[in-house]
Amino acid sequence: QVQLVESGGGLVQAGGSLRLSCAATGIIFRHNFLAWYRQAPGKQRDLVAAITNVGATTYADSMKGRFTISRDNAENMVYLQMNSLKSEDTAVYYCNVVGSKTWGQGTQVTVSS
Repeated sequence: QVQLVESGGGLVQAGGSLRLSCAATGIIFRHNFLAWYRQAPGKQRDLVAAITNVGATTYADSMKGRFTISRDNAENMVYLQMNSLKSEDTAVYYCNVVGSKTWGQGTQVTVSS
C-alpha cells in the first residue's frame, strides 16, 4: 500500500523560499516516476513538476527557473525546492507516484505579498 507524507510547508513572504519534502513507502521507490501537484482554493489540482526514475525533470511553465524537483532513492524521499515565491503560489502541495491514485494529506504553502 502506497503511503505519502508531505511536509515543509508554511507561511513565507513573497520572494522567499521553501523546501517541501515527501516520504514515500509501500513502493519500489527507485523504479517510479514522482510528481508534485498543487491545488489552490476553488481550483483544480495542477501538476507542478515531475521527475523520472533516472532523474529527468519537467516543470509547469510558471515554475520553470524557480522550482526544482529532486529525489533521494536511498531515503525514499522526493523534494521540491521553491524559490522566488509569489502570492499565486499559495496552495496545498501534494506529492504523487505517477500512475497512482494515492495522495498524501498535502502541505499548505502560503505566500504573503
